[in-house]
Parts: sequence; C-alpha cells; structure tokens
Amino acid sequence: MDIRRRTGSNLGQVLTRLSYLSTPEYLSILAHLLGYPSVSELMGTGLLYRDESLSRQFEPELMMRHLFYPLNWTDENTLTVMVNDPLDWAVDELLYSWRPGLRIEKVLGSEQDITQLLSQDQGSRFSQEAVYKLLTRLPEESASRVFTPSQIAVGYGLLVLLLWGLASAPWTTLTILVLLVNLFYVASIFFKFVLSLVGSADRFHQITDEEVAALDDHTLPIYTILVPVYKEPEVMPILINSLSKLDYPHERLDVIILLEENDQATIEAARAAKPPRYVRLLIVPDSKPKTKPKACNYGLAFARGEYLTIYDAEDIPDPDQLKKAVIAFKKGDPSLVCVQAALNYFNRNENFLTRMFTLEYSYWFDYLLPGLETLKMPIPLGGTSNHFRTDRLRELQGWDPFNVTEDADLGIRASQHGYTVGVINSTTYEEANCALKNWIRQRSRWIKGYMQTWLVHNRHPLRSLRKLGLKNWLAYQFFIGGSFFTFLTSPIMWLLFFYWLLTRAHWLQNIFPSWLVYLGLFNLLVGNAIGIYLNLVAVFRRGYYDLAFYALLNPIYWQLHSIAAYMALWQLFTKPFYWEKTIHGISKFTHAKVQEATQKAG
Repeated sequence: MDIRRRTGSNLGQVLTRLSYLSTPEYLSILAHLLGYPSVSELMGTGLLYRDESLSRQFEPELMMRHLFYPLNWTDENTLTVMVNDPLDWAVDELLYSWRPGLRIEKVLGSEQDITQLLSQDQGSRFSQEAVYKLLTRLPEESASRVFTPSQIAVGYGLLVLLLWGLASAPWTTLTILVLLVNLFYVASIFFKFVLSLVGSADRFHQITDEEVAALDDHTLPIYTILVPVYKEPEVMPILINSLSKLDYPHERLDVIILLEENDQATIEAARAAKPPRYVRLLIVPDSKPKTKPKACNYGLAFARGEYLTIYDAEDIPDPDQLKKAVIAFKKGDPSLVCVQAALNYFNRNENFLTRMFTLEYSYWFDYLLPGLETLKMPIPLGGTSNHFRTDRLRELQGWDPFNVTEDADLGIRASQHGYTVGVINSTTYEEANCALKNWIRQRSRWIKGYMQTWLVHNRHPLRSLRKLGLKNWLAYQFFIGGSFFTFLTSPIMWLLFFYWLLTRAHWLQNIFPSWLVYLGLFNLLVGNAIGIYLNLVAVFRRGYYDLAFYALLNPIYWQLHSIAAYMALWQLFTKPFYWEKTIHGISKFTHAKVQEATQKAG
C-alpha cells in the first residue's frame, strides 16, 4: 500500500507489475472480492461477444488512458464494459456523460486484453491512419510525393538555364556554377564549426543528479516507450534487460513492443523472452510502406503515457533518462515538444567504422545539437531516445511513414508549427554498424531521408521563411541541405585537386580565375581540416582519448559518406520510399551482451 500511495498507481498495477501476482491471479481475486466476472471466466462461454461499432464511439486515446473497452449492449440501456480497474470512477463518469442514465456492467480485463480487442476491432483503421493521416491532414508536409509540380518546373527551368549558359557562354557559366558550389560548401562547413563552438561553451541544459533525486515517484506521469522491432529476434534479451534497469516506477511505465505481423521469428522471440507485465506486445498489420515510422504511428494510437519515447531493440539508455526528460519538460517552455538524448556506442573500439562512427556521434550529439538548441534553431531529431509530449506529437500527426528519416523530418516540422526541441544530458548506447555494406545501406537511407526532408520543407520556401524567420531558415538550409550537398561535392573537389596536383594542369587556371581555383583549394583543405579538428575535439567530453588518432582519418570516412550519398541520390529517383534495413546484432559486443542478458534472465 505504501508503494501505491507513493506512485499514485492502482493496486493492480502495483501488485502485477512488481510481480507479486500474475495478472490473471489478480483479476481472479478482484473478481471474487467485488463480484465482477473476469475475461478468463467468460472465455469460451459465448458471453464475451462484442459489438465492434461501440468502440468507434470513443477515441482510442481515451480508452487506453482509462483502460476500458465497451463490449456490447445487454439491453437497450445496459452496457457491458471491460475495465482494468473497476474502482476508477472516471470511467463511470465518462460513460454517464456519453449516455445519461446508463447502466454499466463491468468485466475485468488486463491491459493486454484491452489492447488486443482494440487492435482486432480497429486495427485496419489504425493501420490506414498510420500510413495516411499526415498525408490527408497536412498533405504539403508529407514526403509521399518526392517532387511537387512547382519543384519539377523550377528544376527544369534551372536545367534549361544551365544548358543555355553552357551553349552561349560556357566558361562564364562554369565559373558562376563553381563559385556557387564553393560558397555553399564553405558556408555549410563554417556553420557547423560555429555551432560546435557554441555547443562546446554552453552547458545550461544540464539536469543534475540532485534534481533527479528530488523527484517524488508519486508525481511521475505514465511514460510510454515504443520499441519497433523487425527481424531482430537475437537482440530481444538486451531489450528486456535494458528496460528492467530503467529508474522509473514500473507501475508508471507503458512499454509497447511493436512487432510486424509477418515477422514470426521475432514475435516468438518476444513471447519467449517473457517480458515484464508493464510490457505489451502489439502486432502491426502488414501493409506498405513497411517502415519504422508507420509502426510507430500504429503504436501511438495505443499509447497511454503523458510522455512518449522511442528506443531501438538493442538500445541501452542511461537508467535515469526518463526522469531527466520529465524534469526537462517541467522546466521548459510550453512550446517545448521534444527533448533529444544523446546517442553513442557500446562497441566503439571494434574496428575502423565503429571508431569513426563514435567520433561522428560524439561530435553530433555533444556539440552540434547543443549548439542548435542554444541558438534556438530547428533540431533534426536522432533515430531513438527522442522524448515527446504525447498530445503534441498527436497534434503534429506523428511521423511521416514515407520519409526514411522520419525523426529529422519531425524535428523540422515541429519548428514549422512553432514548437521547440531541446537536448538533455543523458545518453543511450547503441550498436555501431561494424560492417561496410551494412553501414553504406544505413547511411544511404539517412542521407536520402535528409534529401526528402529538404525537399518537403522547401516546397514553399517563402512560406517557410516567414514561419521560421531568416536565421532559422538559413540554419535549416545549411544543416539539412548542406549535409548531403557536401558529401556529393567532396569527391569532385578531391578529384580536381589531385588531378591538378599530379599534372599541374594549367587549363584550370585558363578556364577559371585564379582566385576561384584557390577558393576551391581553400574549401577542400580547410574544410577537411575543420572536420578533423571537430572530430578531435569530440573525444574530450566523453574521455575517448584512444580515438584521437582516428580523427586524422576523417577525410577517408567522408568519402564513404559520398558513396552513400550518390546511392541515396539514385534511390531518391528510383525507389524513394524503400527502407534500407540495417542489420543489428552482428557485433561481437552485442553477442556478449545478449549472453549476459540471457544469463541474468535465467
């Protein structure tokens, strides 16, 4: 009872989620004490039939928040309702306001029972909404169209202008083109350099251990965690182990593992892992596009929490991360819609790729994003560990299932709607991609998603400029557009540089003014020097001093990005919505963590 008092949870949540009783045992005892039938008692009797149209009378968010489900009419004024907590009078008041004078007959069921009924009766509707809700309600913000007619017209117009210029004044046209490329390149590089300087100097977003310790469990809200899993049965033990280590009252946790309907191996692994009772398994109906954002949208309909976050199956978040997010929202402005935790890697020393990946993420999450937050600029979210106000997330229509970096897109969309995104000083550790082909596939998807995001939010550039203001609009162009632009242009600049270095070709200076040649040389050398410097600086905040030497290899790592960027550009035209699946669980460190988690579970 003391735990119930401290957490504000009902007795059933306390007893079942702390494993004092199984859910069927608790429901059976409660049914006996209060005289209500339970689902298990009515199963197979024919009395547990339901009128599927009834559930459409209530918003799914409302049914999940109060854990009730209308089953059928016993007579014209008596409604049979499945409830999880028969003493939650809010359900009675809600039903009485819906139908004054109503008589209620209650049947006791678990969260999983109610979730399963809602999924069975309205799964096809939720599946359709998961794909088309953003498209139908905010069509101009959906990536379902790669190029709009106006963008195609502008593209053709620029191409015609370029061809006309090359035909009438080829050298002048080339000079202007190369100048524009160089100016955008140098602006993008120096913009990120300035962001890093700002991010390194500012620490106001820190949440202290004292603030975390001062939290009262009784005041903590229900927190939903969505975990989309696809073809990853081997990492299920890591997931269950990581969830068990979260420093958050289990009675206030609402964990939903999202499993694809046709992924039987992972479904069986999830059931075999015997997840805790605060975990629900939700089967996502098979439909196209088969993407992570579509699965998350489906799960959003079943979310109970005031706040919501996403973790990947192999993620290992800091135990106090949820509490830090709660504090950040309490301290933040009402416009704060999301806070992003840092991402880093538990297998950083596995090989060249993992070391470079770790340097990149340390620089990105420890310097760049704090810099964006300090300057109050739009923040493209990372793939996991972004924590939302659930009601605001629904208002933004969730994630775009057609955008393969739905996280970055959502961060920009939030800014377009007047919301802000922040960062918190907490880290989630993931598995760094350690196989080259797998890395290329993953990175090509990310870069393609940045291309999609840039195109979507540049459909009406003047409108975006008015919404964001000049500073934020330019930041978006340089941060999102500059990222893939530098990867696409970098190999061209390197080829020209080495060609000139080896041949001393004077024709370059005959075609282009000498100042332009030296500007290109400056961009190439100084741009790469800045990249090396920033990667070098990245090791200090986390004490990864053993990675300092690898910062010198950043130009090689950039060329891998360029390969992925050209693959992304090709796919943007040929298969824009194709989700390049990243294979997880291939690291030797992951295998070790799976074994460790399995032993603990045993």
